[in-house]
Amino acid sequence: MSDVGEKIDYSWQCRRGMLELDLLLNNFVTKRSAALSVQQQHAFELLLSYPDQTLLELLMGNAQSSDTQVAEIVQLIRSTPLIE
Repeated sequence: MSDVGEKIDYSWQCRRGMLELDLLLNNFVTKRSAALSVQQQHAFELLLSYPDQTLLELLMGNAQSSDTQVAEIVQLIRSTPLIE
């Protein structure tokens, strides 16, 4: 877990076994991770601990997390445009 105010480089943690996950996660990290609150950072770290298949199901909208904080991060990731 991260400490309060610590800037975290998530790039290595976002390297996954699926190209789709790499694209979605690295795009989110590049565009939005610097603005995450400490609580959101913890939820993102928890999300990154999920197996690839579970993560893909959440990010594709085929499943929903019972953890509201993780569900919020999933929504942030899904709403981050890939192309600007």
